[in-house]
Amino acid sequence: MFLKRGAAAIAAASITPSLSFAAEVPASARKQQKEDPFRLGMAGYTFVNFDLDKTLDTMDRLDVRYLCIKDFHLPFASTDDQIKAFQDKLAAHNITGYAVGPIYMRSEKEIDNAFEYAKRVGVKLIVGVPNVELLPYVDKKVKAYDMNYAIHLHGPDIKLFPNATDVWNHTKDLDPRIGMCLDVGHNLRDGYDPVADLKRYKSRVFDVHIKDVTAASKEGVGIELGRGLIDFPGLIKMLRSVNYTGVCSLEYEKDMKDPFLGIAESIGYFKAVQNIV
Repeated sequence: MFLKRGAAAIAAASITPSLSFAAEVPASARKQQKEDPFRLGMAGYTFVNFDLDKTLDTMDRLDVRYLCIKDFHLPFASTDDQIKAFQDKLAAHNITGYAVGPIYMRSEKEIDNAFEYAKRVGVKLIVGVPNVELLPYVDKKVKAYDMNYAIHLHGPDIKLFPNATDVWNHTKDLDPRIGMCLDVGHNLRDGYDPVADLKRYKSRVFDVHIKDVTAASKEGVGIELGRGLIDFPGLIKMLRSVNYTGVCSLEYEKDMKDPFLGIAESIGYFKAVQNIV
């Protein structure tokens, strides 16, 4: 009985200050106050090993409402009925497909297919990786379809569009609807500052892939948000400063056969940083 009473007293003493503090903080201050111009989403590639139902259930539970659609969930050759069934599933989870891709494009025919696919799906943004010599043809297609085209950069892993500066140099004289998907992790792995590049190239940033990495080099690998080298408080402040109105999609590439704890930790971290900076 003595031990029970002692434990109860210690517990009460430890809880009381917390309760007191909570009571002193206005209810409005304990709720999320930040209303950002950008939205939080998921890059479909995160779920390469899982079907659409698992993808949507995970996003729904995390209250993430925007999906960049990959073709393994909605194949290019889908019929109109299959596209409608896909969109109905998203709507049932209150999730919007805001873009398609990344899609690699090595010929004019593949570019034609991608633009027609995006039109049939009903999105106005393609995340693409075209061969450099095909950029003039992409320029023609964005004019014809009135779509934005965001080139996904891939860091030091491949020579094609390794960083934001490279994408900018290839697109700055093209139609203003051709820009970049700023993958902050890959940009850092190629030795560039994603926060500074967001500010520098803001007029051509149409999509953002958020991830964290362990090193600012090719050896850097994906890790849960907040555990690596990306300056997320600085990134979120810059997103607000440049009035970025697109989507920031988590592309989680660690433990991709069992990613769910890491996804939840990463989404929770990003939302918390949004609320405190």
